[in-house]
Amino acid sequence: MHAARLHEYTEDMSHGLSIDEVERPTATHPNQVVVDVEGAGWCQTDNHIIEGMWTEYVEQDLPMTLGHENAGTVAEVGSAVTLVEPGDPVVCHPVQTCGTCRPCRQGEDMYCENQSFNGLTTDGGFAEYLLTTERAVVPLPDGVDPIDIAPHADAGITAYHAAKKATRRLNPGDIAVVIGVGGLGHIGVQCLDAMSAADIVAVDLKDAALDLAEAGGADHTVNPTESDVPAVLDSFTDGVGAAQVLDFVGADETTGYAPDIVAAGGDHHVIGYGGHVHEPCQALVNGEFSYEGNIVGRYAELQELVALVERGDVELRTERHDLDEINEVAERLEHGEIEGRAVIVPP
Repeated sequence: MHAARLHEYTEDMSHGLSIDEVERPTATHPNQVVVDVEGAGWCQTDNHIIEGMWTEYVEQDLPMTLGHENAGTVAEVGSAVTLVEPGDPVVCHPVQTCGTCRPCRQGEDMYCENQSFNGLTTDGGFAEYLLTTERAVVPLPDGVDPIDIAPHADAGITAYHAAKKATRRLNPGDIAVVIGVGGLGHIGVQCLDAMSAADIVAVDLKDAALDLAEAGGADHTVNPTESDVPAVLDSFTDGVGAAQVLDFVGADETTGYAPDIVAAGGDHHVIGYGGHVHEPCQALVNGEFSYEGNIVGRYAELQELVALVERGDVELRTERHDLDEINEVAERLEHGEIEGRAVIVPP
């Protein structure tokens, strides 16, 4: 089968991956599932993997097939699999978990002590077939296209995971801020709108992204090139600040907003990454606000997100590309030229 493989780390996105002919995976373990990949979302994390940014955090054996946002049709199942059968449409949680360690038994899939992460530590879905497990597949309801939903496997569930935590702490009339309305942020706006009665303020450098935010339910928009973000938030909140901030950029500048825009006792959720947190401890003590990290989400949260998609509360803005266009997609994303999410459609 054809697969897009990373052979060496590079900052040149135009030649990051090569299309190789590799052996098709088979279900050799009773709990394994082989998925005929119909759609695989391209993520900024894929660019970071190509650059080698993740080598400090996880072990990676190259060459490796990238792609962690996968959906398709079940092609083969192991002897113990009962949840799905060949022909069933599924979306795949990116993490394959053991189910027996303490975090797994507590329902904290992302903390599994024996996990494999598609396209990060093991072969992913930029290929014709993906090898995964029964614990990692979520059956799709009738009418949900695997190609359209594929990016929800990471982008969607990550945005939902952060929004779910934020909405637990939002009261009607509170202000929630979404910084960065790109591939994740436009999902985050919709999740907040569907799950809370807060007023949503979207912040982005591009007017097209702000239009996307308004279409998704944002009540106010701010372009930092035209307005001072802390001053605008100060006027919106009568100087109180935003109860919850979802930062889908994670740059030094955006994390630096926190002391000036987060209300006392509020949270600045860091979802995007690449920057740093450089704030004096006194700023956190004085405002008693928190920086909170987010990575993907639980298996059950992917099920919940699928329910929102089925109801029409969350819609993805996507564009489709063939597997052989994969480096072009990476380069365009690197330059901020993709609105929403790009989905790779294998042959």
